[in-house]
Amino acid sequence: MKKKLIKFSRTFLPLLLGIFLIWYSLSSSTPAERQELWNNIKLADLKWVYLSVFLGILSHLSRAYRWKYLLEPLGYKPHLANSFMAVMGGYLANLGVPRSGEVLRGATISTYEKIPFDKAFGTIVSERIADLAMVLLITTFGFLIQTEGLVNYFAENDINPFISIGIFLVFIIFGVFVLNLVRRSSHPFMIKIKDFARGLLEGMRSIVRMKRKKEFIFHTIFIWTMYLLMFYVIKFAIPETNSLSVAGFMAAFIVGTFAITTTNGGIGVYPIAMGAVLLLFGVNQQAGEAFGWIMWGSQTLMVLILGGLSFLFLPIYNQKK
Repeated sequence: MKKKLIKFSRTFLPLLLGIFLIWYSLSSSTPAERQELWNNIKLADLKWVYLSVFLGILSHLSRAYRWKYLLEPLGYKPHLANSFMAVMGGYLANLGVPRSGEVLRGATISTYEKIPFDKAFGTIVSERIADLAMVLLITTFGFLIQTEGLVNYFAENDINPFISIGIFLVFIIFGVFVLNLVRRSSHPFMIKIKDFARGLLEGMRSIVRMKRKKEFIFHTIFIWTMYLLMFYVIKFAIPETNSLSVAGFMAAFIVGTFAITTTNGGIGVYPIAMGAVLLLFGVNQQAGEAFGWIMWGSQTLMVLILGGLSFLFLPIYNQKK
């Protein structure tokens, strides 16, 4: 019963929180404000939205391609199509159960490319460490160019972005500690865990052993450049955000990066966060929330379509193997 309750809370509480925030945001606004929000969304220049989605797809393709640099030192060369569909399937899973996408992505590539799950998952952990480094760099740059605005926003909304980073680092340290305990045990069950952990660590070490480090770094920078660009071009879709400064853009991007991890895919939280942070840079709340809805909605729709098609075509693509 306790396990079921924990599973329910992890799966549905973030989703329920997101739905509640959507309801609260709309119900607390006046009819005129709701109409203005809807008009901003309805009158958005779609060519910029399409461009944003295209840039998002490029980032996902690059992520799928980058993965091969971590798998090659382990002796595996997965097809790009399988890697891409595994990535998109993982993103789709994250919309339902937060952080489940990494597990599903590893399981998918393991199934269709015959790569041991522990090693595949280890490479995904290594990827996340590289992405964390990029988040730190972007956050540091954002604070340097707009320290006051970001600090005020985080303080007013009781948000500490470094808590998320700190928790991630604590998990890594705790994981290393547990692995050391497991390594010293001779219990049969612990031996099985030890074998899994050995494969996991081998996958993680691939980031050090890979031969084409420059290419890996290039794709990592490319992925995050596409993230920045797909966010940036959306500002041209709405007249009120057309003249948004670089400082405002960076502040909104950083806030959005952390807001999207709060609930399932950022549902409910992302548009509210955009409306709040852009208000600090002279954009009215309805236009800021419209920006958030367009950005979140277009990327989520893309994940739903490509993720759904990935699950459909994976068995078809691999049926002759």
